[in-house]
Amino acid sequence: MIHIPTEKLADFEKNIRREWTMTNGIGGYAGGSIIGACNRTHQGYLIASLHPPVERYLVFSKTNEKLTQGTHVYNLETSQHAGKGHSPIRTQGQRFLTDFSCDGTVCFSYSAGNIRMDKHLALLRESNTVAISYTITNQGEEARLSITPLMNFREHSASSAVSDLQFTCEPNTVGGFTLIPAAAPGLCIELSCSAGRLFPRENQYDVDMQYQTEVDNETAGLDTHFCPYDLRFTLPAHSSTEISLLCTVHPVQDTPVLSRPQADTAAIEIAHVQEYYDSLKQQAGYGDDAFANTLVVAADQFLARRDSTGLMTILAGLPWFTDWGRDTMIAFTGLTLCTKRFKEAEEILLTFARYIRHGIVPNMFPDDNMPPLYNTVDASLWYFYAVYQYLHYNPAAEAEAFVKEQIFPHLKEIISAYEKGTDFSIYMEDDGLIHAGSGLDQITWMDVRVGDWVATPRHGKPVEINALWYNALRIMESLCEKFDEDASAYRTRANQVKESFNAKFWDSSNQCLFDVVDGDEPDDHIRPNQVYAVSLPFSLLPEEQEKAVVALVEKELFVGCGLRSLAPDHPDYHGIYCGALAKRDAAYHQGTAWGFLLGGFFSAYMKVNHHSSSAAENAVHMLEPVRKHLSDSGCIGSISEIFDGDTPHNPRGCYAQAWSVGEVLRCYCEDILPYL
Repeated sequence: MIHIPTEKLADFEKNIRREWTMTNGIGGYAGGSIIGACNRTHQGYLIASLHPPVERYLVFSKTNEKLTQGTHVYNLETSQHAGKGHSPIRTQGQRFLTDFSCDGTVCFSYSAGNIRMDKHLALLRESNTVAISYTITNQGEEARLSITPLMNFREHSASSAVSDLQFTCEPNTVGGFTLIPAAAPGLCIELSCSAGRLFPRENQYDVDMQYQTEVDNETAGLDTHFCPYDLRFTLPAHSSTEISLLCTVHPVQDTPVLSRPQADTAAIEIAHVQEYYDSLKQQAGYGDDAFANTLVVAADQFLARRDSTGLMTILAGLPWFTDWGRDTMIAFTGLTLCTKRFKEAEEILLTFARYIRHGIVPNMFPDDNMPPLYNTVDASLWYFYAVYQYLHYNPAAEAEAFVKEQIFPHLKEIISAYEKGTDFSIYMEDDGLIHAGSGLDQITWMDVRVGDWVATPRHGKPVEINALWYNALRIMESLCEKFDEDASAYRTRANQVKESFNAKFWDSSNQCLFDVVDGDEPDDHIRPNQVYAVSLPFSLLPEEQEKAVVALVEKELFVGCGLRSLAPDHPDYHGIYCGALAKRDAAYHQGTAWGFLLGGFFSAYMKVNHHSSSAAENAVHMLEPVRKHLSDSGCIGSISEIFDGDTPHNPRGCYAQAWSVGEVLRCYCEDILPYL
């Protein structure tokens, strides 16, 4: 459990950018800032997935509370609205916050006069339903509580105006109200309440709520919410009161779904969610290691069930990414194997196996349920690594049979396609190395393209692609031996690749690896991709060269929470990732630091230091910025997608990223923790 006490909560300016998130296992999520305000378009108490795990819609933004006791009025609302000129209007209810805590659920604790209030939220598992439990202790005279729910219906990356928020709205039989959006008349948004009275509001729209992150990105960042009713409650003198609110989304024909909750219904539902997360930590087996346990909970936030397959998948990042093949395979070990979730691991391997086309694992499943996109060279190669890790962590006979029967034929298909040539100019050259990309293709992870502008063209033979190719061949060699098949072709090809790689990729002047080899002019940018030639299971380089690579990456690229994507002395280096999209795209792979790269770096670091206890202790020290990030910046309890390359390395991009969490958990539990 991460707690943030009152002395760290009062500063609106700092805390509006410190965030929280929760998920429901089917693509729905919730989020906000730790002081209660919404900070970006993709936030609210219930962003429902209408076709799991996609079609995500904000339906319930937040609640605003006000306490009245005698002549004292305590407005607990924390919000930012557009003001005149450049100065926003801030409602600073965070001044009454005494504690914020999160551990799969979140709780805000307030103190106003002699009234104490805990507001506890959780998303129900595999349901588009949020539960809010209020526990209020009134140690003085009779008081009143008013709760204003702010409702919406919009795609989660859009924004609303008054004209967009048209509903059929009426009180319901479960103590709340029901909304049917004009934009989706087949859907019902239902809010229920255990007590209190419903009062129609004169002003039914909260207009020009302003999201600071969107403003930072040079957009207006404005939104509007529909608030048709206040819920009002009497708090007797010297008493304790419990209130339950639940909000859900369902087809109109299923009305009513909710019955009127009891005072403790929400608390009971929240306790069930807390038990779920406790069980995940127990199953993972890291005891009282707070760092590992925090990451185990964070790992679950990216696992979701996909309707189109009925199987588990991994969402690449919160709040906006869907399931990406590359990200999934890199995050796979940490999210599913280090947490001992082997059934989910099998389902993920099957999900992507079903969609392999021309030897290519899908790059991404779009949010609009269109066919998958295949513009990736590395997702298929990382798939081999995921399978190898699956058998390493789960050596049971059943696991081996699963791979042999349902996965192994797909691996053969991938190798054959890469050798013969497939889409996006992916093919094996005579030296055994893999060439990838041409024209406007962007098919490695450094994949920004804006129109005809390719920010980081890496056409040719990228270093990490050929390290992965070599490992794929060695993995096939080992699997053939395990399954009593002829491994000689894979062994011969792997030997050729190793010889060619060493002949062509070593940059003797910089004592590291070229980033891309293409013709007679190799790319000598100092980038982090070379670390995978050291970190992957099957080694390509002599030990002294491995040490040189790790030393250079540490010196030029390591910044605590990630590795820079380009060395800072390069003229194309961009140290800050902010502003309009074009500015951010220019920095995305040109200096911005990436959290997921820590996994490869620490695996390589521990390898060249022979997994000594002193190296493990030093690695723990080097991870200290990540520990601080988990509780102090970005999304509390998770790891951001990217960080500024320049000090102080502010978190950017997705506030919670699957491969950042997965790779830090993997390298910590696999390469560091056992050697302490």
